[in-house]
Amino acid sequence: MIFVTGGTGLIGSFLLRELRRRNLAVRALHRGSLPPPDAPKGIDWVPGDLLDTDLLRACLTGRGEAVSHVFHCAGLVSYAPQDEEALQRVNVEGTAALVDACLEVPGIRLGHVSSVAALGTSPAPGGVGNAGQLHVVDETAAWDLGASHPAYATSKYLGELEVWRGVAEGLSAIIVNPSVVLGPGDWSRSSTRLLRYARQQHTFYTPGLLNFVDVRDVVAQLGRLTLDLPAVRGQRFVLNAGALPLADFFRQAAAAFGRRPPSVAVPDWAAELIWRLEHGRALLTGARPLITRDTARAGRQPVRYEAARVQQTTGLPFRPLPDTIAWCAAELTLRESEGVGASAPLAVS
Repeated sequence: MIFVTGGTGLIGSFLLRELRRRNLAVRALHRGSLPPPDAPKGIDWVPGDLLDTDLLRACLTGRGEAVSHVFHCAGLVSYAPQDEEALQRVNVEGTAALVDACLEVPGIRLGHVSSVAALGTSPAPGGVGNAGQLHVVDETAAWDLGASHPAYATSKYLGELEVWRGVAEGLSAIIVNPSVVLGPGDWSRSSTRLLRYARQQHTFYTPGLLNFVDVRDVVAQLGRLTLDLPAVRGQRFVLNAGALPLADFFRQAAAAFGRRPPSVAVPDWAAELIWRLEHGRALLTGARPLITRDTARAGRQPVRYEAARVQQTTGLPFRPLPDTIAWCAAELTLRESEGVGASAPLAVS
């Protein structure tokens, strides 16, 4: 029996399909009264909250069959200032609760989905780290406690610390750190918003470097590490297929949709002005800012995440970006033509 949190998210939804393809019994936690209508058949859906410790224990040991493996895909992704407390609750306290529940089940194995945001930006040994030059970051990067980090990144880092605590107490676990995960999700959520931006033929873009990985590759690597390589434990693995300028990504994505790509780069001073104006508007109206300090500055420092460790460990390759974009564009276009649209619940939960 496999237990999955975040089964309605982008990674979790594709993971459920892969687990059912393997003919594995799957139990999944979901928020709300009803599971998603397009989910694979045969899932034992459990409504509830990640912070409900009694429910987590029941999911792992009750309901007729004990769980052998846990995939923790649930998490909140937000750079809005008003979500800082929610980030702490979901990404840190929720992970701590799940780790505690796992520690009560002998022999259980945990695959935890973190983020490259939890690595910080310290260059790997031998990587270039001078100001204005490319930083090469891998699993050996050290979190700079004295630096300023986005609240999201801090929450993912602290969530990892909870997993390492579990490992120190005997839990068999691995962590994966994906970069920007690309897949045919909800237009309004997660990385699929990048595809929506390209499809809507906007004029402006912010210069920067985009690290990316196909959601199918995330699922394949996560499954291989957690299910097929039990001797691998107490390690984390960067999942990243490559990096390219954001302008190039928009050109490829717009071409896949048959649209005109953004063509005017927003200078740094303009981005700084816009996020400040948005911050003021949000304070006055209570609305969520369309752009924040962290999103305005994202990608400005050139960082490339190195994924050699996971490829050496699993032997699995990563798909090239053109294949991923073509697949996403075809899937999203098909949903829209069938009247489903891109609002099906396939996004980070």
